[in-house]
Amino acid sequence: MNSLPSLVLAFLVIVLQVLDSAVICNGGKTSTYVRKVEKTVDMPLDSDVFGVPPGYNAPQQVHLTQGDHVGKAVIVSWVTEDEPGSSTVVYWSENSKEKKKAKGKFNIYRFFNYTSGFIHHCTIRNLEYNTKYYYVVGVDHTMRKFWFTTPPGVGPNVPYTFGLIGDLGQSFDSNRTLTHYEQNPVKGEAVLFVGDLSYADNYPNHDNVRWDTWGRFTERVVAYQPWIWTAGNHEIDFAPEIGETEPFKPYMHRYHVPYQASNSTAPFWYSIKRASAYIIVLSSYSAYGKYTPQYKWLEEELPKVNRSETPWLIVLMHSPWYNSYNYHYMEGETMRVMYEPWFVQYKVDVVFAGHVHAYERTERISNIAYNIVNGLCTPVKDQSAPVYITIGDGGNIEGLANNMTEPQPAYSAYREASFGHAIFDIKNKTHAYYSWHRNHDGYAVEADSMWFFNRYWHPVDESSASQ
Repeated sequence: MNSLPSLVLAFLVIVLQVLDSAVICNGGKTSTYVRKVEKTVDMPLDSDVFGVPPGYNAPQQVHLTQGDHVGKAVIVSWVTEDEPGSSTVVYWSENSKEKKKAKGKFNIYRFFNYTSGFIHHCTIRNLEYNTKYYYVVGVDHTMRKFWFTTPPGVGPNVPYTFGLIGDLGQSFDSNRTLTHYEQNPVKGEAVLFVGDLSYADNYPNHDNVRWDTWGRFTERVVAYQPWIWTAGNHEIDFAPEIGETEPFKPYMHRYHVPYQASNSTAPFWYSIKRASAYIIVLSSYSAYGKYTPQYKWLEEELPKVNRSETPWLIVLMHSPWYNSYNYHYMEGETMRVMYEPWFVQYKVDVVFAGHVHAYERTERISNIAYNIVNGLCTPVKDQSAPVYITIGDGGNIEGLANNMTEPQPAYSAYREASFGHAIFDIKNKTHAYYSWHRNHDGYAVEADSMWFFNRYWHPVDESSASQ
């Protein structure tokens, strides 16, 4: 008679073991670091980081991005307030005294009761690779001098170091993030920016003065190295209640990208090559369903990637597909359903996203077997799939996302509610070293890191479980 309770007990033990491994498996690490709870506050308008440069019609908000598909051009942008002035850029290489000129254009826009300054954009073309250039803007009035370095030529074993920042804003925490990035001993040569720039739309009537302050705040970095722009939800600026019905208006006037070089029909999705990386930028807030321009473009774009030339395939977007925080949960799900099979087919190495104001890194996983009726809806380990990294932790006024789903899902390798930035350091065609740095540590401290093994040239399992 005692055998029945024993059988029941044994059965319950087996069931609990199965549940533990299949359902409540904790596949990764939730950081034990607890950031001091402080309210995130925007810096006041009279902060020195927002200072207007001295001199009549002095150029301000100077920023760079790549200006072509292969890294031999840059787009220089800036704003003048008093009058249009000159849209010409004077530039010369470090080893040459010959000064050249490139002519640009300017525009203005109005948003509710705000009128912008004169926004200049000038593309400098036919630059030499791996060369330091000086450039001057503000010709004929107050001239300001800056410099940048072009990337090495496109090639499979070319090392290159990217910084990663998202959801930056202009709070005191934003300033710490930018300073932390500047002081990192591993120097980023360009920034992959995953969206949400100024957060001007958090102010009444989407106060566009906060676009100007953000441009002046970030100038200290982005005037010297290109930032690769991704549009986030805070760039939409859709406000019909005040008569503003043109989405992305301030962003489109201020931040130009070389979208036509990759045959894109809109500046929200495009691609570039830089050193050994092929970078695809997607728009979470533009139409992406079947037959849409973005869908058709990506469908034609992915087969063009030559991994013998650019072995590292990196995708940027704003809304993450995999997210174990209770914020923006499943917002990226419809895009994932559309595009994830392609990411696995073409062996994307890593996908960087923002939107969730925290940090998270996944294992290599996919959820492409699910077809709505088969019940196969749990992500599985997949060595052809990307690592998904959420880095929406730049420091904006909306504060940290610190409410996580429990238990931590198996696909999540590391997560932490802190502000910070990351570095993606490509060594050669097979290896890249990735590190994430929280703002509250010393500049050289890595709170999370991993070696990436290229999916095309060295598809070894680098998951945390295998190490």
